[in-house]
Amino acid sequence: MKNPYFGRLLTAMVTPFDATGVNVEAVKKLVEFWLSHGSDGLVVTGSTGEAATMTTEEKKLLWTTVVQQVNGRVPVVAGTGSNNTANSIEMTKLAESCGVDGVLLVGPYYNKPTQEGYYRHFKAIAGSTSCKAILYNVPGRTAANIAPATVARVAKDCPNVVAIKEAAGNVAQVAELYRLLPADFTIYSGDDALILPFLSVGATGLISVLSNIDGGILQQLMQAYEDGKVKEAADLNKKMVPLANAMFLETNPIPVKAAVSLVTGIDCGDPRLPLTPMSEGALEKMKAILKEYGLTR
Repeated sequence: MKNPYFGRLLTAMVTPFDATGVNVEAVKKLVEFWLSHGSDGLVVTGSTGEAATMTTEEKKLLWTTVVQQVNGRVPVVAGTGSNNTANSIEMTKLAESCGVDGVLLVGPYYNKPTQEGYYRHFKAIAGSTSCKAILYNVPGRTAANIAPATVARVAKDCPNVVAIKEAAGNVAQVAELYRLLPADFTIYSGDDALILPFLSVGATGLISVLSNIDGGILQQLMQAYEDGKVKEAADLNKKMVPLANAMFLETNPIPVKAAVSLVTGIDCGDPRLPLTPMSEGALEKMKAILKEYGLTR
């Protein structure tokens, strides 16, 4: 099994909205932008894509649109997990019918299951599909952590679970995942700003917010590290981190949606409530950073 399984840099893509719902034409244009700016694959309807406020029909439309636009050039991974196991199975089957290459399964939020609950949840979803799956550990959104031992147990018992997006912000936890998991199991960093330390303890890829506007610097950083040019990677990291941090001046995806519109000229629309448009002060700060990095004029 290849590692990283879906490619080294996956873009956790924003979802452009207009007055009617998903802006299909904007989606098509953005897919082309991302594929020409460093993305090895696309993650659709994740946290950055505002999946939590999308209807089932909107998700189906988005998955179908992206799959058709990509046309086999890169993998397409659909976020289908939720805190409802039965619903997650239903959405996973629907995404598979739309032609996606993989699914992203977030740890159940709000419920705060035990580790046994995590295991049974993921095992049930994985057993319902032939799609390859990425587990997604993001305690900042779910209020609980998926233990490395649980991930290893799922990987052992579910052959189609091939990767984890690790966004706990804990280098030691990534090191423990690397120790426990098979050599061909992919560990993706879920934090742009932590990709370099995560690479140093076993991660091999990144599911990125920043690559919505600039995947090139991330690819350069990871390639430098892979080539053993650690100082060069550190220098690129030093350059990249302020830009990555600008995407989190307010709750994700508020800043990155505004940034995509500014950088690409493709209108992504406002985020949906309960998220709000970027505050004027934060927007001006982000505009200054984008200009400093040569991404806008």
